[in-house]
Amino acid sequence: MVSANGGLNQQRVAICNAVAVASLLNATLVLPRFLYSNVWKDPSQFGDIYQEEYFISVLKHEVNIVKELPSPLKSIDIEAIGSLITDADIAKEAKPIDYVRKVLPILVRNGVVHFLGYGNRLGFDPLPSKLQRLRCKCNFHALKFVPKIQEAASLLVRRTRKHDSARSMLDKQLLGNYMPNIPSKHHEVARGSYRYLALHLRFEEDMVAYSQCDFGGGESERKELQAYREIHFPLLIERLKSSKPISPEELRKLGRCPLTPEEAALLLSALGFKHGTYIYLAGSQIYGANSRMQAFTSLYPNLVTKETLLTPSELEPFRNFSSQLAALDFIACATADVFAMTDSGSQLSSLVSGFRTYYGNGQAPTLRPNKKRLAAILSENSTIRWNDFEDRVRKMIEEGQRVRVRGFGRSIYRQPRSPECMCRT
Repeated sequence: MVSANGGLNQQRVAICNAVAVASLLNATLVLPRFLYSNVWKDPSQFGDIYQEEYFISVLKHEVNIVKELPSPLKSIDIEAIGSLITDADIAKEAKPIDYVRKVLPILVRNGVVHFLGYGNRLGFDPLPSKLQRLRCKCNFHALKFVPKIQEAASLLVRRTRKHDSARSMLDKQLLGNYMPNIPSKHHEVARGSYRYLALHLRFEEDMVAYSQCDFGGGESERKELQAYREIHFPLLIERLKSSKPISPEELRKLGRCPLTPEEAALLLSALGFKHGTYIYLAGSQIYGANSRMQAFTSLYPNLVTKETLLTPSELEPFRNFSSQLAALDFIACATADVFAMTDSGSQLSSLVSGFRTYYGNGQAPTLRPNKKRLAAILSENSTIRWNDFEDRVRKMIEEGQRVRVRGFGRSIYRQPRSPECMCRT
């Protein structure tokens, strides 16, 4: 049994890792449960987001998956018999041998184990090729969103593109039976004006507060973000008390500060995206709201979100379900003509870029800034010429856009280009 924590994308990684661990231990997997989070505040379970029967069917030859515990095990007090596995028992990015040594004996003795708060607790290397392939199969093939999410996401994509566009492998995998129709020749000609860029602008309050960076809001901003940290990040507060503080200026030089909307707009402009570019903005509420977004929208007025593209009645089934709303963003970003991220550490950005590599056939570019290099370029804002700024930004993005073979220890979800993963047969 697995109870996964975090939001949609953290849970997705946990599901795939749980499938691999079940195979490793030759165990039956109970459909993962999702823990309720005070941050995400979403009661959604597996079947509210993913197609259960499809998931079980696709993986049936590798892992036996059931919807609930067999009757003889239901009445057992799992914690009392010592079958509850937590972070204290299995470290982050543990190796397969850790599961064999620590978990397998408990499973054999008691017949059941429950991973509570299961997250990123399986390393990427060294790992048998069979398990790597299984994780890829789970992420890229077995996890299909439910029709309710596919249908709403199809509306987002159609309304951003302004009309139906040619089907792609990304459309097929993520939209299922709700793919846009094949266009007429007239539409094919017209489509050039209506390509869209999806942007994951990771500038929500949690990201801003956790970064400990300064964004020019003065004393009131510092107090507001400190209060947020104390409520939502108590472990961070404790760690800061016992460590040497790093100045906001140094954090920015190191590339640890999230890009502001103004910086994101400069980045896109330097890359040649014009005033009329259609941009789908993914994510939650931007910290600072309209005042922060003013510079961005003045450069790019054709900015849309799921809230502006869907009517209140179309959006109503997803209200108060943050993970289901995140699924809409996931699909809109993955199927975009271009996807741009501002934080490569974001799970959504990582998983979306991996999907675009796996299904994009080399035609789904992802723009990934190197924040440390960008910070150095932006630090010269009072002296650098625009042409030089453009050249340096484009070189930076070109290097980040290259699709590389997955390096040792790197995420196979974000960088699937490896023999175990891309060999789809």
